[in-house]
Amino acid sequence: MNTQLTQMQLLSDTTVANGDVRRRSSSWFEAMAEAWGEALDEQANRIQDKSEEVAAGFETPAQITELTAESLRMGYLANSSHTSLTSVGSALETLARKQ
Repeated sequence: MNTQLTQMQLLSDTTVANGDVRRRSSSWFEAMAEAWGEALDEQANRIQDKSEEVAAGFETPAQITELTAESLRMGYLANSSHTSLTSVGSALETLARKQ
């Protein structure tokens, strides 16, 4: 397989937001990892908001259940991000070995 073609396939035109700074990812794998990171950050913010509500005295069963649900969602997202990044990384490693 042509090395230049492989390098072009790995480059990404995806632009991702990193706080207020916009930057271009060097590869689609990096763009995917950054997207997972942003999703996990958003979920962590939701958990923090719910935690603050509970800490402020809104200790209803509904609030506690919502906090628990958001925490479980964080676990699901973290597990999914790890699985997808590991799988794609392994596939890229296999692809690199076969060249």
